[in-house]
Amino acid sequence: MPKYKADLPAGCAIPFALLALSTIPAWLTHLYVCFTDERWGFLIAGALAAPIAVIHGWGIWLGIW
Repeated sequence: MPKYKADLPAGCAIPFALLALSTIPAWLTHLYVCFTDERWGFLIAGALAAPIAVIHGWGIWLGIW
């Protein structure tokens, strides 16, 4: 029986781990900005669909929004 090597190269694992770990701070950034700017509708949208909040948080960091 052939053995399959399931190891992921560090060149792929490290960026993926950093991206995954950045979702919580991005979500918290979304919450902070929506609370301080009183964007209640957008706050609720981010609460109902977390990817909206994470993308918004990343956009704030990059200066897009």
